[in-house]
Amino acid sequence: MSSGASQASPASHLADELPRGERASLAFVAVVALVSCAADLATKAWAHARLTGFDAKRSGPKIVTVIPDHLDFIFAQNPGGAWSFLRSLPDGLRRPFFLFVSAAAIVFIFSIYRRVHKDQTAMKWGLALALGGAMGNLVDRIRYGWVIDFIDVYVTRGGQEFHWPTFNVADIAIVAGVILMSMDMIASARNASAPAPDPSGAPVSPAGSDAAAPLSTEAPPPAPPAA
Repeated sequence: MSSGASQASPASHLADELPRGERASLAFVAVVALVSCAADLATKAWAHARLTGFDAKRSGPKIVTVIPDHLDFIFAQNPGGAWSFLRSLPDGLRRPFFLFVSAAAIVFIFSIYRRVHKDQTAMKWGLALALGGAMGNLVDRIRYGWVIDFIDVYVTRGGQEFHWPTFNVADIAIVAGVILMSMDMIASARNASAPAPDPSGAPVSPAGSDAAAPLSTEAPPPAPPAA
């Protein structure tokens, strides 16, 4: 597994321009992205050194069991995208396509981050993690032409193993980033749909509702004398 667009863009609720003092810190996105990218590349280097080759004892590929019947580490080469998307394409088409998509995703994330307010914590973390994951997988595609996956999650039922597609730390960072960005978008949508408070402090009735005027408890004034 490794990196369709939804109808709601992460940038759809962001301001077009923010004053310099209100923008999210570029240092923050750089540090988080670099740390997540470094963690991804370090774990991939470990997987390449520890898991490649043939295990004579088990007559199969090398495997490190983390949680029996649930989680293993096993080396895999993924030339395609998530869930081996476009894996069957010729290498001359597949590699340039994924290099372009990965580079475009990094540029897109940077362009969105410039419009994020410094108080949008979930969006800041989400974009930074997604950026780090995209960078990690891009490095693999540049140097190998494929992505190293090694985390194998599965369950055993009725003597059969049902595996989730293998993935890596970059994929975890990307998924976590997408979840955080979605949380920010949902929170922003809820805030936008909430009725605005009246300046006097009284709640404003929702738009489209006809609020009846309050009934007066005072007696009406006496009618004027007839002329």
